[in-house]
Amino acid sequence: MNSVELIEALKAIVQEKGIDEDIIFNALESALVAAYKKNYGTSQNVKVTINRETGEIHVYAQKKVVEDVYDNLLEISLEDARKIDVRYNLDDVVDIEITPKDFLRASAQVAKQRVIQEIREQERKILYEEFIQKENDIITGIVQKKENDKVLVDIGKTETLLNASEQMPNDTYSHGERLKFYVVEVKKTTKGPNIIISRTHPGLVKRLFELEVPEIYEGIVEIKSIAREAGSRTKIAVHSRDENVDATGACVGPKGVRVQNVVNELRGEKIDIVKWSKDPVEFIQNALSPAKVVSVEIIDEKERIARVIVPDYQLSLAIGKEGQNARLAAKLTGWKIDIKSESQVQELNKEE
Repeated sequence: MNSVELIEALKAIVQEKGIDEDIIFNALESALVAAYKKNYGTSQNVKVTINRETGEIHVYAQKKVVEDVYDNLLEISLEDARKIDVRYNLDDVVDIEITPKDFLRASAQVAKQRVIQEIREQERKILYEEFIQKENDIITGIVQKKENDKVLVDIGKTETLLNASEQMPNDTYSHGERLKFYVVEVKKTTKGPNIIISRTHPGLVKRLFELEVPEIYEGIVEIKSIAREAGSRTKIAVHSRDENVDATGACVGPKGVRVQNVVNELRGEKIDIVKWSKDPVEFIQNALSPAKVVSVEIIDEKERIARVIVPDYQLSLAIGKEGQNARLAAKLTGWKIDIKSESQVQELNKEE
């Protein structure tokens, strides 16, 4: 390969990969400096320049202008420097061309390795910068295969593994299946970005609602908190900044289509949309939906403990299967909730 072909090949690569041309040419010049020193065993200060259009390569020994020369490899007298150019002064650096014949051919292997290394580094950098912008956001991925308890997912320009802890129990993860994933974290490593994705993170539900509900995207409706047990049930508390907009209605959508789209993406996970309130009594009452609540009593405001009384026939619904409804309501509100039926309260009062 001659110099012109080299330049054309490099320009094609940087254009295809989206890499800054200067970075690759600087890397090539540095590689050629190293190659020169290795091949010619010199301790000179060396500079290599490459013409970006013609591909011409020039090697220069760099010498400092001094009054008294002690090292001919590193220094040049003022008198000799001014024979080259009268404008040179003390402490200037003079470039003296020392380009060997067939220098590119002799240095090709070292230069090639360095350029390939730099291209890979730049590709990893570009990939990291692309995905770090998607941290805490949703991406669409295509399932490739299951590897033991992990799932290999194609997420565009790279692949990543979905860990067992981030998998939903009701997902099938079949080859070619398109799913939405939440980008939990993007870590920079020497082998490229390590992209941690999830199907269980509460942020996935939040982002799905932002995609489905224009009022959330526009900032009219706000998601205040989310409590999720992935694959089973999620509670989401919403608040409207506009009194003319019903927050829960906006999230449910016409004929329930908006919430249904989220449910479908989450493979049938149940979703309770409740109205947020700054009044803890009202918020706790709403959070226990679909159960009906008789009253909420704040037992300890500092420790955030509340007692909830429900009708006898609503007790099992309020607590939920294996305590799930009460557990999610507590997580959603940030309050410890003690649920009692009316008859249980009457018994307690008798005992007292």
